[in-house]
Amino acid sequence: MIYLTLKLIHILSAIILFGLGLGTVFYKIMADNSGNHAAIAVTSRHVVLADWWFTTPTVLIQPITGYVLAQQLSASFSDRWLFWTLALYALTGLCWLPVVWLQIRMRDIAADSLTQGQALPDRYFYYSKLWMWLGVPAFFGMITITTLMVFHNSLWS
Repeated sequence: MIYLTLKLIHILSAIILFGLGLGTVFYKIMADNSGNHAAIAVTSRHVVLADWWFTTPTVLIQPITGYVLAQQLSASFSDRWLFWTLALYALTGLCWLPVVWLQIRMRDIAADSLTQGQALPDRYFYYSKLWMWLGVPAFFGMITITTLMVFHNSLWS
């Protein structure tokens, strides 16, 4: 029963992590493309909140539950599927850390320029492009990790 409970937590956490990532990208791009400064400021604030409230806990839950599940399966870190999963998770995390920094900066820039009645500076849009391009390897990393989790027995057995 403990194994199945951990597996459920692991899967739900992965769904939240991946789904929130897709939702964040969608709403941020839509707000940025709208040109509506107030919408951009509000969306930027919500993106940062969503990262703290949802992404951060799932980023912590995933390796903890994953480690315990791997132990229960008697998986070894020398197993190729587990090695690649961990490597990709680390790569995704290395992309996410600067994304968090960029999100906070964009939130502050959007709020400050809105309060001052000024247009968004070019720096906001530069940060937004960096944010998006850092998300690309993270997105494909998560797709690959999920694929490895589902098909690991079929791929290397």
